[in-house]
Amino acid sequence: MTFATDYSRARRPPAGARLNTAGLVVVAMLLWLACGAPAAEPEPAATNSPVALAHADFLARQFTYQRNSTNAEANWQFARACFDWAEFATNDIQRAGLADLGIKASRALIARSSNSVQGHYYLGMNLGQLARTKSLGALRLVDQMEVEFKLARNLDEKFDFAGPDRNLGLLYLEAPSIGSIGSRSKAKTHLQRAVELAPEFPDNQLNLAEARLRWKDSEAARKEVEALEAALPKAREQFSGPTWAGAWKDWDRRLNKLREQLQSPGRKATSPRGGP
Repeated sequence: MTFATDYSRARRPPAGARLNTAGLVVVAMLLWLACGAPAAEPEPAATNSPVALAHADFLARQFTYQRNSTNAEANWQFARACFDWAEFATNDIQRAGLADLGIKASRALIARSSNSVQGHYYLGMNLGQLARTKSLGALRLVDQMEVEFKLARNLDEKFDFAGPDRNLGLLYLEAPSIGSIGSRSKAKTHLQRAVELAPEFPDNQLNLAEARLRWKDSEAARKEVEALEAALPKAREQFSGPTWAGAWKDWDRRLNKLREQLQSPGRKATSPRGGP
């Protein structure tokens, strides 16, 4: 279902934005063999490309995890890397295979440490990837995602730049209101909270501005954009370097789209994660 796809793309900066982040769908990885090695690997075009960074990080985290699967750090970092690399899958089989690895790693961590914010957070993230491969089955997974992000929020609401609230807000925004958990009021509450907790993180302000515009509240959206523009110079210093290049490409694209839509009030607002 489209809301699951939109949600899964939204919760973190694009892949390659930093060595441990996720992003736009570009390239593929095949299912893993029983030994844990990829059946085939894509060949990234450039060493510092988002694809190459996500791929290298995934392989490094997998190597560490296979040799020390009971180490909490190795466990959740591998779960995160599974999510990140799945963002580059070109078909549902590939994405589901990687999501399954991340889900298993997250659940293994939670089984040993039920209060692991990372375990619950990345379980929710990888469930989101799996939801992208489903149709009606995505609704059941969305309920599980909500539970995991709520648990992560209770454990550490500031984790991953207010990631739990960011994810919950986008989940409530994109999910259907009939037959699922979609809720405008809940989406607003959590998206606003993410901005309050981590105003320095451009993705949070962008999500809220996009949602306000989608709700036809152009004036509020304009204020969010102005606040973001004022904070951009400092943000560009904080999130700088080649490892953040992918994030800024996405953030700048979305900001420009918001500016265009606000200049053309009669233009129909699209999904926050719609194409350019």
